[in-house]
Amino acid sequence: MVEICISIVGEVAAKVSGCLLDPITRQFGYLLNYRRNITDLNQQIQILHLEKERLQIDVDAANRQGDVIYPDVQAWLAYAEGIIQNRDDFNEDEKKASKSCFYFKSRYRLSKLAKRDAVEIAAKINPNFGDRVSYRPPPTTVLPFISSSSFKDYEALESRESTFNQIMEALRNEDMRMIGVWGMGGVGKTTLVKQVAKQSEEQKLFHKVIIVLDITEKPDISEIQGRIASQFGSKFEADEDRATRVRQMLKKVEKILVILDDIWGKLDLGKIGIPHDEDDHKGCKQFCLQHLSEPEAWNLFTKIVGDSVESYELRPTAVEVAKECAGLPVAIVTVAKALRGEKDLAIWRNALEELITFMPVDIGEVNEKVYSCLQLSYHHLKSHEAKSLFLLCSLVGDGDISMDSLLQYAMGLNLFKGLYSWEKAVDRLITLVKNLKVSSLLLDNRADIYNHMGGRNLCFDEAFVRMHDVVRDVARSIASKDPHPFVVKEGVELRQWQRTDECRNCSRMSLMCRNMDELAQGLVCPQLEFFLLNSSDYHLKIPDDFFLDTKQLRVLGLYSASLATSPSSLDFLLNLQTLCLNNCKVQDIAVIGKLKRLQILNLAGSDIERLPKEMMELSDLRVLDLQYCHSLEVIPRNVISSLSQLEYLSMYGCSGIKWDPEGFNSRERNNACLSELKHLSGLRTLVVGVSHLCLLPKDDVVFDNLINLTRYSIAIGSDSSMAIDKYRVTRRLLLELDVVESFQMVKSELLQPVEKKSICTLGETKRY
Repeated sequence: MVEICISIVGEVAAKVSGCLLDPITRQFGYLLNYRRNITDLNQQIQILHLEKERLQIDVDAANRQGDVIYPDVQAWLAYAEGIIQNRDDFNEDEKKASKSCFYFKSRYRLSKLAKRDAVEIAAKINPNFGDRVSYRPPPTTVLPFISSSSFKDYEALESRESTFNQIMEALRNEDMRMIGVWGMGGVGKTTLVKQVAKQSEEQKLFHKVIIVLDITEKPDISEIQGRIASQFGSKFEADEDRATRVRQMLKKVEKILVILDDIWGKLDLGKIGIPHDEDDHKGCKQFCLQHLSEPEAWNLFTKIVGDSVESYELRPTAVEVAKECAGLPVAIVTVAKALRGEKDLAIWRNALEELITFMPVDIGEVNEKVYSCLQLSYHHLKSHEAKSLFLLCSLVGDGDISMDSLLQYAMGLNLFKGLYSWEKAVDRLITLVKNLKVSSLLLDNRADIYNHMGGRNLCFDEAFVRMHDVVRDVARSIASKDPHPFVVKEGVELRQWQRTDECRNCSRMSLMCRNMDELAQGLVCPQLEFFLLNSSDYHLKIPDDFFLDTKQLRVLGLYSASLATSPSSLDFLLNLQTLCLNNCKVQDIAVIGKLKRLQILNLAGSDIERLPKEMMELSDLRVLDLQYCHSLEVIPRNVISSLSQLEYLSMYGCSGIKWDPEGFNSRERNNACLSELKHLSGLRTLVVGVSHLCLLPKDDVVFDNLINLTRYSIAIGSDSSMAIDKYRVTRRLLLELDVVESFQMVKSELLQPVEKKSICTLGETKRY
């Protein structure tokens, strides 16, 4: 009995002592573990900071797309921001505590706070927000839109400076909703509004400035919406209400300036998604841009043409030449550049005679003086190649022009005489485009075009060039009078038009077909060498005998057409050298095996699933462009290896290709394997992504010819298609982190020519 009592007393004493000692131990623990608690808190705050930055990326992307952020996400970000901001204050208190007279008391208090906060932060570091941090708001009622260093030679024009200052003053007026700038083509409107955009950004008048150039006479609402979205870093989903989405993006920004350039008539802003009130004209103002005065025109002319015109002999004639430009900047600049540095009086007198005796040409909005000046500049181009390229640029579209397309067309037309190498043709094109830019007949590309079009270009630093709409119209007029006339038609009734002499006699033709399901039977153009067809959707069908009477065709480009069954008349095009089937619905194109002279095959963006085995007959093929063929799965065995003349091969975005692994019995293989690349001894440009290391041969044969490549982008790993697009360089090899250690082929001689040697992982890139 005594032993039982002692045992009970012992247990009670132990529990009592535990209840008394644990709190005491815990309180002393705050002092003993002071440094560890402070360090642990700072580590937890740092982890919280990294998690906040990661989440903020998703939130920023959602904001750019006009989405609404979920309340719990906003609350978590606010909590994290508060903790991060208080970190410095806490650490400052900790420093003061070490110098305080109440040293132990301060350390005790701070250690206790650090322990408590670290536990709380650790519990909130990994929030579970699911797959999305935002949601797409429903469409809302359209409300009125309330908007609240210089170009070369621009500051020298006093009249332009005055108009510019008035526009900037109007933009500072919080009640101003809409501003219009109008004037004759070539008077300098685009230059002015680009300067307005630049100055508005520099002075931070708006939180965002959107500029869309080249709206053109027949605006494409869908393209305008896409270019606006691209400047928000966003893209549209299929069947999405684009106008509503654009409106949501714009209204997300508190103060925004939207500039639409080159508007020819009434433009429905509501269809685009730009908030406005058609009945409210109080906040509107218009500015007319007039011709330059004679002193201004002469000042601009002499600044470009040089000091030679100041000589006693040349000056009188030069003054008359400048007057013939009629005060229009586009005319002054092109004529001055054509005659720059010229000291021969006879050439000046001849130029003046050309301008004076010019026969008027009716081409719509283009002023006669502008036409004569641009024609003079064209005549003064130094080479036939430059003139041919200038006219070709006018054919291939409005606004931005793809350098890749220009090169493919020029090669097909044999524009570069004596050049048959793709590499040398790239250099020639770059040189000619530079010369045309110097003459102001071509311009630099739009600032937003890379985002809108996507992708990168290994061959050209600038993937696009532009042609001013006035210059384009003049170029087309000149081309229409060429001994081998060019024709550009939009929305034409083909059945009626092809009966005309204009159609039968033309050598180059560009057609834009809107809302058409099928073309007329047979195109009767026996002299035709170049044919482009752009469709507004994917439903346009090509009749079976459409190309029966176009046997001289050298370049054929079909864009957004339906080729479920390829027209059998294609096999009559025995002179065809360039075939572009971009963004087309393509199934059976076996007929191309009969096009023995084909040198360039471009299937970019098409939904083709299988390349035809008949491609093995294309023994002279130099270029094969398969970019963004997302549906492509099958490349028959030996097709690639048979293209022995191939110089350029791009498979960017073709992540669905089912490469056969190396080591299979050749009889068992149906698809191509990567070792076929070793047979392409002339290959100079290669873009390819490989999803898995097992697809590579063990004997390095894929890279036997790597040293001969001047441009390549090779990515290996499951995320390879994304990695290719990260760097604008001419030579790059990208490997996922989890394959690099087993990738035995990464040797010093392999990496020697690589400009960006990168090991890529999902979410980070490490360079070595």
